[in-house]
Amino acid sequence: MSGTLYLCATPIGNLEDITYRCVRVLNEVDLIAAEDTRRTLTLLNHLGIEKPLTSYYEHNKAEKGPYLVQKLVDGCNIALVSDAGTPAICDPGEDLVKLCIEAGVNIVPVPGPVAAVTALISSGLSTIKFVFEGFISTNRKNRIELFERLKNETRTMIFYEAPHKLQATLEDMYKYWGNRRITLCHELTKIHEEFIRLTLEEAVKYYETTLPKGEFVLIVEGKSEEELVSEEKASWEQMSIEEHFNYHISQGLTEKDAIKQVAKDRGLRKQDVYKEIKIAD
Repeated sequence: MSGTLYLCATPIGNLEDITYRCVRVLNEVDLIAAEDTRRTLTLLNHLGIEKPLTSYYEHNKAEKGPYLVQKLVDGCNIALVSDAGTPAICDPGEDLVKLCIEAGVNIVPVPGPVAAVTALISSGLSTIKFVFEGFISTNRKNRIELFERLKNETRTMIFYEAPHKLQATLEDMYKYWGNRRITLCHELTKIHEEFIRLTLEEAVKYYETTLPKGEFVLIVEGKSEEELVSEEKASWEQMSIEEHFNYHISQGLTEKDAIKQVAKDRGLRKQDVYKEIKIAD
């Protein structure tokens, strides 16, 4: 009978944030696979747990992943932990989960702290709908594509960012998205935990004279529906009614629905749009 892979969420700062269940699982498994064995050893020592440790991280996952899966298939129960927080989010744990699924190995999540959600609920920005984008690429082309793709995103956006890249990221956000609200969260759950609530313009200026320290979670306000509607209306006004009608036809609408949509977009009566289309014809 094969073993079980436990995805164990560990504290992101304050060691008191570990769950009773996680402590029990770490005590019961045969092996703990850790992204950083030194960091995990500190946690285990704090909890008084002595278990074999093995490393599993980005640069050894290709070799270590199959090794761990084989141990699981052979009946070994393994706990997977990341540097901090929940494994398999923006870390190689995702790859191990896929390998285990392919091998038919049982996977059990042991939930707990997640930096993205911890930051979001403290940000003061909307939590109704949000999108998690993780780390921002250092490749210039990919960064620009990301900011362009998200410029009309109406949901609250969540990013992870390193301190040495923070200023450039803030400048790009302000350049491509305008002056949105942002909450910069760092040292989460630690003694110097801080939530800095600014606009993007203020954030750019603030970090021109302030040295960023520690890893950041950035919570950025999405574009407002009102702003989106206003921009769409402005773009419609650049078109004739006939061009506007033809645009919706090209999107797959019937003539009837296209006339209805043009009327809605422009705040006109359907009869007025119909007359203009007829005149254009």
